[in-house]
Amino acid sequence: MDVSQYLEIFIDESAEHLQTLSDCIMSLENEPDNKDTINEVFRAAHSLKGMAGTMGFKRMQHLTHDMENVFQEVRSDKIAVDSAMIDLLFKCLDALDQYLENVKSSSDEGTEDNEIIIKELNDFIAKANGEAPAAAAPAAEAPAAAPAEEKSEGPEKKFLHLELDDSENAAIEDARKSGNKVYGFTVYIHPECLLKAARAFLVFRAVEDFGQIIVYRPSSQDIEDEKFEFDFSFYVSTNEELDAIVAAAKDVSEISEVVAEEITELPAKEEKPVEAAPAAPAEAAATAPAAPAPVKKDDKKAPAKKDAKPVTNRTVRVDIEKLDALMNQVSELIIAKNSLVSISSQDGGSSSNQGFHEQIEYLERITTNLHESVMKVRMVPIESVVNKFPRMIRDLSRNLGKKMELTMTGEDTELDRTVVDQIGDPLQHLLRNSADHGLETAEVRKERGKPETGHIFLNAYQEGNNVIIQVGDDGNGIDTEAVKNKAIERGIITAEQAESMSQKEIVNLLFMPSFSMAKKITDISGRGVGLDVVKSGIEALGGDVETRTKLGEGTTFTVRLPLTLAIIQALMVEIRDEKYAIALGSISNIENIPVTDIKYVQAQEVIHLRGSVIPLVRLDKVLDIEPQDDPENLTVVIVKRGDSQAGLVVDNLIGQQEIVIKSLGKYINGNKLISGATILGDGEIAMIIDTNTLI
Repeated sequence: MDVSQYLEIFIDESAEHLQTLSDCIMSLENEPDNKDTINEVFRAAHSLKGMAGTMGFKRMQHLTHDMENVFQEVRSDKIAVDSAMIDLLFKCLDALDQYLENVKSSSDEGTEDNEIIIKELNDFIAKANGEAPAAAAPAAEAPAAAPAEEKSEGPEKKFLHLELDDSENAAIEDARKSGNKVYGFTVYIHPECLLKAARAFLVFRAVEDFGQIIVYRPSSQDIEDEKFEFDFSFYVSTNEELDAIVAAAKDVSEISEVVAEEITELPAKEEKPVEAAPAAPAEAAATAPAAPAPVKKDDKKAPAKKDAKPVTNRTVRVDIEKLDALMNQVSELIIAKNSLVSISSQDGGSSSNQGFHEQIEYLERITTNLHESVMKVRMVPIESVVNKFPRMIRDLSRNLGKKMELTMTGEDTELDRTVVDQIGDPLQHLLRNSADHGLETAEVRKERGKPETGHIFLNAYQEGNNVIIQVGDDGNGIDTEAVKNKAIERGIITAEQAESMSQKEIVNLLFMPSFSMAKKITDISGRGVGLDVVKSGIEALGGDVETRTKLGEGTTFTVRLPLTLAIIQALMVEIRDEKYAIALGSISNIENIPVTDIKYVQAQEVIHLRGSVIPLVRLDKVLDIEPQDDPENLTVVIVKRGDSQAGLVVDNLIGQQEIVIKSLGKYINGNKLISGATILGDGEIAMIIDTNTLI
């Protein structure tokens, strides 16, 4: 059976189950007797095992099966949860994560059996049951012997009554001529099973390890569509022993019975009249343990459960490429709308065309609502990224020998899916930096009058059209003198340059490639790639990062990210004859400033506005546009980034407009001032200014 079509669903759902397992195991470390959490771990492991088995990933299935066995003993109060078990379970999760990564990259789980981890899991069971593992081996072999006893009586061997067509008869003859044996199988699924097709696929996978299935009843397509009761039959061509194949099929969960034997003669077509079919189960029921009877009795119950299930299913998985295609169509619609608005504005708004203008306004409302709806579909909580961090901090605490705790707020803050997918690595580096470089050892913290357990925090919240993520600690803070000396030692700056550098400039040296303050290289730090990855990764998303630190008290990194990378509200401005766009979310206010109010601080033009000193940035100089004489009053757009502000001097204001961001690719890759371009209603191209680079 080809299950490759389900691979993407398997990857997504497996990742969710692994995250659930990680969260629950973290909770168990603090509340080892919480039965609800223990049951949740058991359910997640059971689901993961079934999914891996259905996809044919036997190693993944085996490992989750042994995890499930351990938690069965925990549920039965035979084993107590302790730190050693928690460590082992996290090893299991790491192994399962690696299997999943292999599946993502190659559609195969790999060849690592993780025998050491499996042995440790079995040792936990051995502690609970004494010699139980040794005694369990014969018990596991018992199903293999069962078919021999049931050959004389038991569930009906429906494979003996199959009506074969010419191609199937030919396949059986070819198998025999090649020296293989042909075995017939009838498999009975438990009547309470809700996923019959999945269980059938699992059986087929197990059997296909021994040979080739040459006949299906019902057809493989009908089985996939669940167009069958609670049993199915098939013929397999193989040179393996029957008992081993039967045992493999019986290992599948929710399989109530498997009957099989070698086919020595082809079934005659006349042996299966239509009227005779119901009689055979009745005769078998008189002498057998009535296994098929409950199947027929409960047939009516299962559909009721299946009908009820979709009621709770309120979400649907959508390929991100489909959302991108929808977003592109919305983008084109907005461009078309802007063209109509431009035409209507040139018309002058005469009363004869009032109906036309009303329709334009209606189109504007519709496109705005459509844009907002599409953006909401693309928005996902950052929870999917930050949920893995508590486990990481726990491991770092043990590896570094420091006591630390992580608190997180704002996990439900939403970002565009493309941003969320790429923000994980920068945040991980910031947290590792806080754990390794920021926090002191328990002894040092005690000497300084701090709690022995260091505090690391991650706070996320929305601010206008941006999302702010703060990562920090209450540790040592950044020693700017040490950073300065290291930079001089490395030849990055001279001693003379260091004397004139501000604290902010010194701290920014930490973001340079290959710069590290670690005294030795470890698997956690020392290679100088951490903060460099943070800066480049966040800037690639159109964001920025700033640092606040105080020696002895701690450091806070503030990451500012755009909500979306596709469509934004912008203020259109004019500089000489060129049009530019400034994101509305970064604008604080707009001022009309007399030239006489301009002052100078260290040769920099500034204005004094409502108690704040704001530096002026003349965009014509920055953009290398031919200068002109100043008018009496300057139009200044005040933009902000965190607590910092700057005043951008422009010639004219055109107005607010919804614009579609188009990437410029590699055409002006080196210029960070221009973040993209947009197509205006009249077909002109306007550049989008990234104000963060000017503040």
